[in-house]
Amino acid sequence: MKILDVSNLRISFRTVNGKVQAVRGVDFYLNEGETLAIVGESGSGKSVTARAILGISAGNAITESGEMLYDGQDLLKISEEDFHKIRGDQIAMIFQDPLSALNPIVRIGKQLTEAMIIKSRSASKRSRRTFKSTLTRLNRFTDFATNADSNPQIKEANALRCKNFAAFEQKHVELEYAFNTAKESISEAVYLIVNLSLEISKHVAGNIAKRSENICRHALRAVSPFVVNAEVGALNYNCTGLLNLIALAKKNGSAMDYTGIIEYFNVIKEILLRADALPVPDFFAMGYYLTFCPDALPALPVPELNVFLNEYINKFFMLEFSENTEHALRYSFGVSLENKKIIIEELKAAEARISASGALIKAEMKELEKNLSGLVEQSIDKFRLKKDSPAYTFESSLLSEINSYFDGIKHNVKEQNRFDKESRKFAALKEKGKNPDWKPIPAGLADLNLIKENIIILFARLREDYEQNLADAPNHDFKAQTLEVIDFLRETALAVARVETPSSAKIKALKIMEEVGIPEPAKRYRQYPFQFSGGMRQRIVIAIALTANPRILICDEPTTALDVTIQAQILELINRLKERHGLSIIFITHDLGVVANMADRIAVMYAGKIVEYGTSEEVFYSPAHPYTWALLSSMPDLETKEKLDAIPGTPPNMLNPPKGDAFAVRNKYALKIDFEEEPPLFRITDTHYAATWLLHPHAPKVEPPKIVTERIERSKKRFEEKKAKSAPKEEVSQ
Repeated sequence: MKILDVSNLRISFRTVNGKVQAVRGVDFYLNEGETLAIVGESGSGKSVTARAILGISAGNAITESGEMLYDGQDLLKISEEDFHKIRGDQIAMIFQDPLSALNPIVRIGKQLTEAMIIKSRSASKRSRRTFKSTLTRLNRFTDFATNADSNPQIKEANALRCKNFAAFEQKHVELEYAFNTAKESISEAVYLIVNLSLEISKHVAGNIAKRSENICRHALRAVSPFVVNAEVGALNYNCTGLLNLIALAKKNGSAMDYTGIIEYFNVIKEILLRADALPVPDFFAMGYYLTFCPDALPALPVPELNVFLNEYINKFFMLEFSENTEHALRYSFGVSLENKKIIIEELKAAEARISASGALIKAEMKELEKNLSGLVEQSIDKFRLKKDSPAYTFESSLLSEINSYFDGIKHNVKEQNRFDKESRKFAALKEKGKNPDWKPIPAGLADLNLIKENIIILFARLREDYEQNLADAPNHDFKAQTLEVIDFLRETALAVARVETPSSAKIKALKIMEEVGIPEPAKRYRQYPFQFSGGMRQRIVIAIALTANPRILICDEPTTALDVTIQAQILELINRLKERHGLSIIFITHDLGVVANMADRIAVMYAGKIVEYGTSEEVFYSPAHPYTWALLSSMPDLETKEKLDAIPGTPPNMLNPPKGDAFAVRNKYALKIDFEEEPPLFRITDTHYAATWLLHPHAPKVEPPKIVTERIERSKKRFEEKKAKSAPKEEVSQ
């Protein structure tokens, strides 16, 4: 499933010498749980693309066209306030220089926990608003679906069901919050016990009395009906015994009984771990029972209790609520489809009108934007939780393009007047026999035709999406959608209670520090960035990125500044964390070798364009573009005996990009057409494309360089040998 979709991205930079075209029509997507590597030399546009995803482009950047669709938003069109909800929280970035992401005068611990605490609070508030608005919308559409406006009794019953859902969800949240708090206390106490026990065994522990009190405080917070219950007495007894043992040593001025302390720690830890392994009650169903049933909760083992509670909530509430929810979803879906039919015709007419027109008229375009945006808003099915439709970004994208067009007209007049004035002044000085040490700065004109084309593409994309929706409509699974909406309501309600405290944030930070390979995290937690080596600073930056549980992690050459050994460790760490946390990764690098063992797909960039695109196996074993061959030829390995091939020449000046293939002047395989016309992306397989005229049916047959073909053969041989070794051996028949 696509998590990020980038299309037709064009980014330039205003400079004193003119407009630098850094990214020139880039298209790619990122699937959930995969690693996409973007590879290319410095100046290829890969980092510019990555920074645009995070909304941190340079001040002189101009986004000339394109879309970056993520969770129903176009990242190129949203406000800085909206980016605050995404940046670091849902999309995080690791930079080449870790010090650029660290405050040199703030302790590492605070940098790890501060954002965690702030973002959890804002996420809680956002979840509360989302829960209320979704439930209100569900009630409204249930009324429409059951024709409740003509029957007050039905309307009242629908409202009561939603009111009851909100009421017992509040109880559900209270129960879940208390349970999670107790479980977190177990986690914190066990973590502290393990670390203090280790320090005591190494005779390096300090402040044992205060730290033991803290452990007991965390342990006793775990006391609750469904966590530490049966062993409350034993837990109290051992915590009291531990504190008395320490107090006695302090009172008598005698040495600490370390053996006794560790024995108490072990008993407390065992009690907590047993409690942590207990089955989890169904707090959703329990919330309903405790809210609406007058009887006490039955004294049953948790598995049996869950069965009882589920039968109760289904009988008295859930089956009817699910049925009404499905009615509401069917009604909403039907209304959405009818509106999509209308908007498809409107979009066709708008496409034809703009294609046939010359210069656009501001009043007409504003009226068109208002009408189309209103129709599109009505056509969105708000119960479709996966926000992958272009409809969600239509209004902001269209408004942005219209404003760009008419701002571009003003800018072009101003820029042309400035250039003409400078040119006249320069010519006048020349006529007087002077040789000025400056030249007129070229006019950086906005491409109005390109903006018109962007508007037409915007209309066409939405129309095609809606036409596909209509074609898929007969196969829509309303029962699955009903379960999805109810689960969404449950999860959103629970998110209200997920607020990090300073204590829980610290324990989480210490665990993440340990996970990324930082030794003695409790000690390092209070240190400053300058007290860490380069590799350790990069691990801290990775830890900070992980604290918010992002969905996408952008790695912008995170190993370039590190030595080879540390590079390998960081790459292995990123791979391990990707699997453990379910991350989707965009890995930016200039070195193909770096991503050989971690990329699922590779996009090779040159001069602001993707010149080859395919799976990792396709790019390494079947490279098709001469630039990819050049990158592979210059990549060192242990088995290549001949001299590596350096890429001749330098990248082109992007103030004036070449007319044809930008790589042609450095390409010894270049054809005549390469200097005249830019090649399209030729399809090699369904997943492999390359922009080179060598793939044209009439092009001469050209083989990759010998160094590349030999490397491919060696790699294939190693792969086959590894595959043969890992295959199960056949049993020898007797």
